[in-house]
Amino acid sequence: MVKAYLRYEPKSSFGIISSPACNTVFDADARYAVCPALSDVIVWDAKKGVQIVRWYDTDSKAQVTCIARSPNKVDFAVGYSDGSVRIFNLKSQTTDVVFNGHRNAVTALAFDPTGTILASGSRDTDLILWDVVGEAGLFRLRGHKDEITRIAFVPDRVLLEQLRLGAADLSSLAAESRGYLITSSKDTLVKVWDLQSRHCVQTLVTHRSEVWSLAISPDYRILVTGSSEPTLKVWKLELDRLHYADKKDPAAMQGEEAQADVGKLEVAIEYGSLTRHSRERVQQLMFHPSGAFLMCASADRSVELWRVREHDEIRKKIARRLKRQREKLKKAAGGDVSKEEDQLPHSADDMEIQVADELTPYQVIRARTKVNSVEFSPAEADPITLRRQGHARVLLALADNTIEVYNIALPPKGSSRQNPPQDPQSAYVLDRFGHRSEPRVLALSNDNELIASASNGTLKVWNSVTNACLRTMECGQAMCAAFLPDDQYVLVGTKKGKLQLFNIPSSTLVEEYDAHAGTCWSMHVQFDKKGVVTGGGDKEVKFWDFELTSSQSSTAGPGALARRRLTLVHSRTLKMSDEVLCVRFSPDMKLLAVALLDTTVKVFYADSLKFFLSLYGHKLPVLSMDISSDSTLLVTASADKNVKIWGLDFGDCHRSLFAHQEAVTAVQFVWGTHYFFSAGKDRVVQQWDGDKFVRIQKLEGSFGEIWALAVAKHGNFVVASSQDRAIRIWEKTDEPLFLEEEQERELEEMYESGLAASLDRAQREAGISIERHGSDDEGGGNADVDELGMAGKQTMETLKAGERIIEALDLADEERKKWADYERDVARGLHVAPPSKNPVLIAMGNVEPARHVLQVIERVRPSDLEDALLVLPFTKVLSLLPYIDLWAQK
Repeated sequence: MVKAYLRYEPKSSFGIISSPACNTVFDADARYAVCPALSDVIVWDAKKGVQIVRWYDTDSKAQVTCIARSPNKVDFAVGYSDGSVRIFNLKSQTTDVVFNGHRNAVTALAFDPTGTILASGSRDTDLILWDVVGEAGLFRLRGHKDEITRIAFVPDRVLLEQLRLGAADLSSLAAESRGYLITSSKDTLVKVWDLQSRHCVQTLVTHRSEVWSLAISPDYRILVTGSSEPTLKVWKLELDRLHYADKKDPAAMQGEEAQADVGKLEVAIEYGSLTRHSRERVQQLMFHPSGAFLMCASADRSVELWRVREHDEIRKKIARRLKRQREKLKKAAGGDVSKEEDQLPHSADDMEIQVADELTPYQVIRARTKVNSVEFSPAEADPITLRRQGHARVLLALADNTIEVYNIALPPKGSSRQNPPQDPQSAYVLDRFGHRSEPRVLALSNDNELIASASNGTLKVWNSVTNACLRTMECGQAMCAAFLPDDQYVLVGTKKGKLQLFNIPSSTLVEEYDAHAGTCWSMHVQFDKKGVVTGGGDKEVKFWDFELTSSQSSTAGPGALARRRLTLVHSRTLKMSDEVLCVRFSPDMKLLAVALLDTTVKVFYADSLKFFLSLYGHKLPVLSMDISSDSTLLVTASADKNVKIWGLDFGDCHRSLFAHQEAVTAVQFVWGTHYFFSAGKDRVVQQWDGDKFVRIQKLEGSFGEIWALAVAKHGNFVVASSQDRAIRIWEKTDEPLFLEEEQERELEEMYESGLAASLDRAQREAGISIERHGSDDEGGGNADVDELGMAGKQTMETLKAGERIIEALDLADEERKKWADYERDVARGLHVAPPSKNPVLIAMGNVEPARHVLQVIERVRPSDLEDALLVLPFTKVLSLLPYIDLWAQK
């Protein structure tokens, strides 16, 4: 009989406020912060510290890499590391649209001013435009040689006027793809694309290193680009001068003639440069929605702000400068300066405005750690509202898993030297729901209701059911931790060799002990609940007993009752030959296992501490180990990627398993069984059968090395913490799992991923060859014809959708053929029985064959329909055409 196991499924993930691989944005009203949380997106009310909603797609396991807000105020575009883009709706809290077109991580997203067109850039160097309303890809633009870092739309004058007048129907204008698109890339280039001709019309080549960001002023007048250089490049966008030499449409021109005219188009004209104070590269550039400020975040802790002067203020400054120049000339020439004065402009209107006149340094925000992304509040676009509010709000997503909102005071009306503005003030911080650094230690309470996680400097206690953070306490750099028997205390071992005893109800550090001269690597509470054993880098194993002591508050009166609290008393010490990495008691309290740095495991009698067994066979040190509940098996996890199962009767190695692709960091048995879980630096948790020596299940989902693992008492759930700062819970379900089916499923996933990649590669190569063939036929040999391509790509979803369409066509053709034969026989006067209807059509509601084909096509996502139809062979395309004609007639 085939043995069945129970499957574990992901239950929850917590501990992430804002992951560092993506930007964080405000919602349209600046009430909520939309933050990436690895594969999910969390909407936080940062002021109240409350999670509003968590967006996730069960079909996606990729990490979020980019977020963009739509002008319609409710939609957010989210890009993923697998190249997909999803549109989430803030009101309905659903995934409305999914786009698949990129072959690598999406790094830039931008909506056009109408919110109907979305542009996405990727590490695959391609730029794709999507129709959000039609849920389909428009076209692909190629030209960059490296990752695209930023995208910005520049509408033409017609669309700008319609936007200013508040036209009701802007989708028709957007559908015509009017305007321009500006992109920056790591290939040091900034490109300007004409959306009507779908070609690159200008390339800015002034940067000498990767261009990391760009920003366009709200009035589409100024373009700022930033790289690793100490200066920002500023450009003027001359929309009134956008014209071709002879007013021809470039789409209607051919070959060299088109290229000659396109080359004469100048969108961006160099304006000047701004000097930055930071020596690190530019992280992000952004204009305030009202156009009052320019913000530059560097790849360090600084965020620099420039103030954008108004036109009248600029003229006054130029007039003062002109006056100083004349006074300087008079002083140098002794009063006779008629000739020199003739060379100077007569008035401020005659002088050319420079970048320094329009953009002046204002303030610098110094964050407490590295800045990942920044954004101004989008609700401050109205200058009157901004002036009434008195300050501008800036959202900072920091590298230590926190988000912070700053208030930037507006410049005073008087002279800034006499009345300087206030320094940026932190309004509120959201840092409670996650660790500042990766949690390397996990511990479960005895009733499995509490989870303790510890990192460098922080100990947090979580509710295992609701995932709420109950307590936060400061600690040392934690290396191990454990709940004490009454679940009121948590004991933490630190890198400096100290033991810190924390009281959970009061959130206080009760006592600190100098336990080891080196790092305290491991601890284990005795199963008789009388003490704890610790092992450290000082080559010692120390035994501590629990005792209750009386303590009285210094402020209490003489008649007050003394409180009794738990304390530790050192009882015994066991000297070892090398550093101790892990210690474990057997559940029957007869044996003590000690793992050493010399790759061996020593087993001692727990009562007398006499030597019993020496287990050797690992090539690298054992990082973790555990003993089964019946005290018969010992499992060891090593940095040599192997897990070994030992018998504790004679110390024989039952089996050595190549468990992970990287070092195995944690292992633990399920109580009452010989099943155990292992975790490694390969980002995977795996379940094993210790009797049959087979892997049961692989638990994926982590985006970093897994450092700690905890299993509930009877295996009801598994908890793991990883380098990505997330704490994940997998819960045991009632769904049976069979080993053969699990192996077949894994093989199918490998085959499907390889098949989709090969199909997409073949489609791309075919498209490129067709484009090159077309350019050769036209005689131009034009390399820029390759700039344009199809938007979509082949995925397993499109392949399966195409197969379903083929099956529906086969069924419908067969059904129509049966009825055609029946009608022909009846016309001949033959008495034949009518054919029976296909069971599939009856099950679908007794539908007609043509209706069945239409229903199958309607179930395909509009964004996948074009690629799904490309799967059809030519014979099936001919079969589909009569149905299209029939649908059109009806």
